Amino acid sequence: MSSQSSRSSDAERWDGPSPEGGRLLAGLLADPRRRGRITHVQNVPARQGRRARWPHWAPRLLVDRFALAGIEAPWEHQVLAAEHARAGRSVIIATGTASGKSLAYLLPALTAVLGEEPPDADASSPYATGEHPTRAPGGRTSAGGGPEGEGTVLYLAPTKALASDQLRSLRSLRLAKLRAATYDGDTPRDERGWVRQYANYVLTNPDMLHRSILPGHARWTAFLRRLRYVIIDEAHGYRGVFGSHVAQVLRRLRRICARYGASPVFVLASATTAEPAVTARRLTGLPIEAVADDASPRAAAAFALWEPPLTDLRGEHGAPVRRTATAEAADLLADLVVQDVQTLAFVRSRRGAESVALGARRALEEAVPELSRRVAAYRAGYLPEERRALEAALRSREIVGLASTNALELGVDVSGLDAVLVCGWPGTRASLWQQAGRAGRAGQEALAVLVARDDPLDTYLVHHPEAIFGTPVEATVLDPDNPYVLEPHLCAAAAESPLTEADLELFGPVAADVLPDLVRRGMLRRRATGWYWTRRERACDLADIRGAGGPPVQVVESSTGRLLGTVDEPSAHTAVHEGAVYLHQGESFVVQLLDLEDSVALVEPAEPDYSTTARDITDIRIIETLRTSAWGEATLCFGTVEVTRQVVAYQMRRLQSGEVLGEKPLDLPPRTLRTRAVWWTLSGDQLEALGDLDLPGAAHAAEHASIGLLPLFATCDRWDIGGVSTALHPDTGLLTVFVYDGHEGGAGFAERGYSDAAQWLHATREAILACECEAGCPSCIQSPKCGNGNDPLDKQGAVILLGELLRDGPKSAGP
Repeated sequence: MSSQSSRSSDAERWDGPSPEGGRLLAGLLADPRRRGRITHVQNVPARQGRRARWPHWAPRLLVDRFALAGIEAPWEHQVLAAEHARAGRSVIIATGTASGKSLAYLLPALTAVLGEEPPDADASSPYATGEHPTRAPGGRTSAGGGPEGEGTVLYLAPTKALASDQLRSLRSLRLAKLRAATYDGDTPRDERGWVRQYANYVLTNPDMLHRSILPGHARWTAFLRRLRYVIIDEAHGYRGVFGSHVAQVLRRLRRICARYGASPVFVLASATTAEPAVTARRLTGLPIEAVADDASPRAAAAFALWEPPLTDLRGEHGAPVRRTATAEAADLLADLVVQDVQTLAFVRSRRGAESVALGARRALEEAVPELSRRVAAYRAGYLPEERRALEAALRSREIVGLASTNALELGVDVSGLDAVLVCGWPGTRASLWQQAGRAGRAGQEALAVLVARDDPLDTYLVHHPEAIFGTPVEATVLDPDNPYVLEPHLCAAAAESPLTEADLELFGPVAADVLPDLVRRGMLRRRATGWYWTRRERACDLADIRGAGGPPVQVVESSTGRLLGTVDEPSAHTAVHEGAVYLHQGESFVVQLLDLEDSVALVEPAEPDYSTTARDITDIRIIETLRTSAWGEATLCFGTVEVTRQVVAYQMRRLQSGEVLGEKPLDLPPRTLRTRAVWWTLSGDQLEALGDLDLPGAAHAAEHASIGLLPLFATCDRWDIGGVSTALHPDTGLLTVFVYDGHEGGAGFAERGYSDAAQWLHATREAILACECEAGCPSCIQSPKCGNGNDPLDKQGAVILLGELLRDGPKSAGP
């Protein structure tokens, strides 16, 4: 990226190329106590847009309607992606926020709905794009075979809010032939029949496709026969175990479409991501073209990295505690509102979004009371009409400050703001740029601020700006071949239509290996014609696609019997144990009872001033070593492990300060998880050369810090992974540190850690060194989910241990 930067010491003499962004930042630095909180400022230059002509095949009516919507001509990347799709080539468009990705898929999709015929495409397999053309009435050919070539479109979004926003945009075009409708859990029963029979543009989500559309495909015959395009929006969000499940759902969709003689083109829209074609191919199983050169214009912006100060409060073992990112963001939001700078603050949790909005309103009530009503919160859980009203108020500038979860990151049409605050690292560079891209009105400079949480990764990033600004975005990690993901989808596919030998290639190389076990367990029955589902229950219920398989635990309000939500079964011990604080749509509950046998957690409303964190003890056993690298006398490994974990207590922390209030014991059974891990060992000679070192504390601290930094290299959250460290492991006979995937069968995170180990572990050591605390704190080596109460930990010992590990290893090329 061509950009300029300055350090915090230069803030007073701002001379970057972004005078407006610099002015906005200077306003935040009017309080001199804040000047030391900025660790870096990046000036992102403006970019001119590159227009293209409308494709020759675009219907005049459609072009005119886009013109009425303010689109006089498309950008180059929109036309390139649309041409790929029109020619029958599946494509992913991976460009920045507000780059107009929706136009790229609307052009071919709406052309198909209007009855314009695409050219035939080549195909080489029953599931390849362009195969199975059928003859339509009047002698015209179309992939869907609808009347006069009119096709249908299936649009998949990760959230209902995004689908509703897309529906609003579609209806604003006022196309008489377009019959668009959402089909999700909120669609009334009496409307669902109309959607199945008459809609030609259906907007839904992967959950509904998995649980309703595919199991009931016979009722969708007319729609599926004419299906020409499958649009997968926000494709970068399909990662980890969730992405692996969605990959298998899409393979089931392709199989059912082929049964009805259709082979739709897949069009994926994504935030900028590394290797978009590779990721999209893993997700869909199809050859994919990639369009990643963003031709849309971009406003210049100042991007500041901001670290809240240490406070006088003390956490575990007397460790210093930083001011919370939410409290810091609330103050910044209030200051920007006073300057009439329209600002969106992205916060990771629903409670956090409400807290930032409330804190900003309180600050404004003291300083400028009339402005407090111009600040609001926005998150999932609000009624649709409430969300639409907030979006409209933001567009009209009635609201100047809005604190939101990532519900406003995922494509909802809110852009052109003055400033964005990102409260805590959002998980990936792709998400960071997606959120920051909301700022920048036409011709106006913009400001973005990343406010660091008290977390090793956030601490590392605000002190290593090159890890954000000089590095490509991540590749999305998913593993469709995970047998624990694949097995339930093979059962679901067999229930939809008996599996045949010819289907196995579609589901990947592992499918043939797991089928005999499914037969042995009585899940499927082998006949001469294929594999059949044998049970009375619905096969699709075997997979919770947003969890890791197994029946989810239902969370029920005990006094009313109201179902609040579900928790995937592997997370139940830590999320809904007795005494746990459970949040739902801004309301707080405390768990009274966890009944694992009946898969239910009973909760009661409460407003505790604390959060809860489960404590556990963990043992790990190496099952199989799949890869090994020698780093001098040290060894790096990747393989299969068995993790036995038992939740034994939970800790209570005060919400505002993070202060530990106490710990209570729990009596829960141990759980066993077979998964994938990356681990490293040091030899006895290496340890002897290090002299007198607290080996358990040093290894434990290195484990915590490495877990905190792995999300920088694999698209995961620290809660998706776990770790174990020991000065002497029985399987290796050496000091060993493990980091493992927290999902049955693995999710690809540990594998990415192994492949990027040099960069990852160098970054881990640098993060510990950069932290200004003396003996360790939540910003470097303490973990919020440590089963041992963050004891023992040795900060300096971890630096020495990692230095010895890396001494003869590959040199780091940066994250």
